[in-house]
Amino acid sequence: MNKTNHILTRRNFLKALIGGGLLLGGGVFLGKGTWYRQVANGMRNLTNDLDFQCLRQVIAADPASASTIMWQSGSTLSSPKVEYRLQGQEETEAVPASEDFFTDDGVTNCQYVAKLAGLAPATAYEYRLVSENSASQWQPLHTAGEEGFQCLIFPDSQSSDYSDWEHLAQEAAWRNPEAAFFVNMGDIVDNGEDHTQWQAWFHAVDGIVNRMPFVPVMGNHETYKQNWKVRLPEAYLKYFAVPENGSRDFARYYYSFDYGPVHFMVLNSQWDETEDFKSGLKEEQIEWLRKDAQQSTKQWKIVLIHKDVLQYRIHNRPERQEGISDVGEAFMPLFEELGIDIVFSAHLHTYRNRGHIRGNHHDSKGPLYILTGVAGNVRYPGLWIDHALDERVAPQPETDNYLTMDVTKERIVIKCFLPDGQEIDQVEVAKK
Repeated sequence: MNKTNHILTRRNFLKALIGGGLLLGGGVFLGKGTWYRQVANGMRNLTNDLDFQCLRQVIAADPASASTIMWQSGSTLSSPKVEYRLQGQEETEAVPASEDFFTDDGVTNCQYVAKLAGLAPATAYEYRLVSENSASQWQPLHTAGEEGFQCLIFPDSQSSDYSDWEHLAQEAAWRNPEAAFFVNMGDIVDNGEDHTQWQAWFHAVDGIVNRMPFVPVMGNHETYKQNWKVRLPEAYLKYFAVPENGSRDFARYYYSFDYGPVHFMVLNSQWDETEDFKSGLKEEQIEWLRKDAQQSTKQWKIVLIHKDVLQYRIHNRPERQEGISDVGEAFMPLFEELGIDIVFSAHLHTYRNRGHIRGNHHDSKGPLYILTGVAGNVRYPGLWIDHALDERVAPQPETDNYLTMDVTKERIVIKCFLPDGQEIDQVEVAKK
């Protein structure tokens, strides 16, 4: 069985286990041309008189001094640029925007990118989009400092209609107005080729992604075609101009950035999905991760990766054994070697706090492993059997959730919340 068929069989098997057909988590998968299409046709305009959509800040390698601004337009713009200024001031500077047009799912996207550099750390700016004699509303932009911060971490947001995702994201942002940036742990959309799902996702984070940087993690669903066969993640790679990683073949697949006292390493677990198109993603990342982590002088080192490091037993599948996944086998020894403090994963749509693991056993000297849960409405109720390494499991039957992470140089506090703001877990890691 080739890799493509294996991936499809696994997906179809999970669908069958959770109710059969296209019923996912109690909702009906609507597909292209229905709710997604309605959202795509009614995108909120963030500007005064310009046709700008999907305005977003994408994390830069050094967000203390740089910012990446991206947006779409319904038509080609003349002399597009980003103006920025200190918050509340009149004097402005401008950076020309470059065209980054692409066609996917039969739709041509008029996309623009502007990279701001030379910003002052820990400073409040504001920016707007300009084309000819028209300009957008001013949007907030805050650079990172050297001290602590808070961020939001969202698990898989793939959804049947993205309304639950919108509610969760907006409520989490409202409850945490000091959050500096937000993370989406992969499977951002259910189908990576369907442009209407991407627009529904952008619609859901309207008012968030334009005012704080977004940290994307690639998931396996970003590699799916409309027919659910795998492809290269074309849309994901174009939508998010993440920091450069120096790779010839896998630019934007994985990357790293600093924020305050933390060095973040965003890994890509989709080597099975990409192997038939490009080989060597796993091996390249192992070499890159070792160099990247060793070069950092930050107090904390955190890894973000979509697929999980553990393998779970499944109800009615006695042949499936508990253990370490292929991702865990490839990277857990390296995480221990490099002194990684925390590893966040996703993919299984369940929240699990495993505590610190070293040598495949609980050990306070190993990294803290958090399986982040699910932020959309695609759920696998009653599927997984608890793992011996699980220390805290979300209340069952599981619903969507989000996490906050509060960072200082001395400690990190991670909290997990249900959509209504109820805290269901808290864990702290301290530096000695």
